[in-house]
Amino acid sequence: MITDVRVPLERQQPHSTAYQQMLERVRYEGAYPTRERADEAVRLVLSGLGRQLTGDERVDLAACLPLEAARVLTSQIPEAEPVGGWAFVKDLAARSGASLATTRWDTGSVFTAVAAHAGPHLIARVLHQLPSGWALLFGQAELSPTA
Repeated sequence: MITDVRVPLERQQPHSTAYQQMLERVRYEGAYPTRERADEAVRLVLSGLGRQLTGDERVDLAACLPLEAARVLTSQIPEAEPVGGWAFVKDLAARSGASLATTRWDTGSVFTAVAAHAGPHLIARVLHQLPSGWALLFGQAELSPTA
């Protein structure tokens, strides 16, 4: 069950240990002051990623993530055409009302934790599916396709 951010914290269901660990990693990577702020970043970024990914990569990534994170990812309907990395950040910033710099920071913090759960082979498959500009969001060099 995805928790509703409008429900007071004391009435929300407790998160699984795996999700708590993911939030702590995001909190550490992003230097967020609270676990709640890390949770906001995770939900924003994973819902955005869920609008971009399709197919086996989407299913395999969801299978690697803690249940709460997987539900956020898979609750979104993928868009017809995925956008580039920078357009992804701009879209998230517009949806959240945050600055581009803050949104880029959130994205990198969350994707660091996602990559730790998924491993390099699955992340390579995900990046292969998405348009240019995504590798940098995952902290990797952008590789040009060979001719």
